[in-house]
Amino acid sequence: MSRLGEPGRSGEPGRSGDHGRPGEHKADFSDIYARPDPRAYVSTLKRFEYQIPQRATPIFREVIGAARPARVLDVCCSYGINSALLKSSGDPREVLDRYTGPSAERSSTAELAAADRRDFAGDLDIVGLDVSEPAIAYGRSAGLLTDGWAENLETTDPSPELAKGIADTGLIISTGGVGYVGLPTFERLLAAINRPDELWLAIFVLRVFDYSAITELLADHGLTTERLPGTYPQRRFADDTEQQAAIHDVQRRGLDPEGLEADGWYHAHCYLTRPRNAG
Repeated sequence: MSRLGEPGRSGEPGRSGDHGRPGEHKADFSDIYARPDPRAYVSTLKRFEYQIPQRATPIFREVIGAARPARVLDVCCSYGINSALLKSSGDPREVLDRYTGPSAERSSTAELAAADRRDFAGDLDIVGLDVSEPAIAYGRSAGLLTDGWAENLETTDPSPELAKGIADTGLIISTGGVGYVGLPTFERLLAAINRPDELWLAIFVLRVFDYSAITELLADHGLTTERLPGTYPQRRFADDTEQQAAIHDVQRRGLDPEGLEADGWYHAHCYLTRPRNAG
């Protein structure tokens, strides 16, 4: 499992066929997931106007209100950014500014974590899954994650600690991890959750990736998935190579890039999954 609703990092899947697999030509920002706190992560992505977590926050809040989950699992959670946004009462567009600027530069990792514990306190129970041990460690120490695990469910069954920790999950969220995690991860997650037929999911998927195998898996567990209208910009492309590869990938999927990828942005669809008896 790679980290990644954000720009790519080493070891990402490539693009299939003669042109490789989807995502192969995404820019590599591997190092921002290996730092002890989110400062490099936020400042690097800010240069590319990365914004999918902020755009996802109102939708996640609405789904949490409908599902009332005992526990929320953020798949590919990095440092717990989605949790920070959900726990904050501030403008989502400004919440992450705390990790940039002179004040952040003067702070130690421990001071940043202490400020997060103070400012993002709340009753929302969010746990995280990611391959980055430093990111998970920060999310836990800062109180952004109730708990978290650095494990790769693409290749390995969950540890006993992870399986126990996600057993009561009522909602899974992700802001772009699909394509880097896929069917094996979701199969293992659903097998570990106590009541998968009562599960909700709100998953943002870049248009270069196909989500159909996962929706079929969810349907086998008695869940219904719909794609919300419209698209959600994720970030600007890092260069022409990345853009042309994305245009190729969406066209191969029968999608029109005009006004979206052709205008210089990765775009995502949002898939909402709920129990069949849910309103």
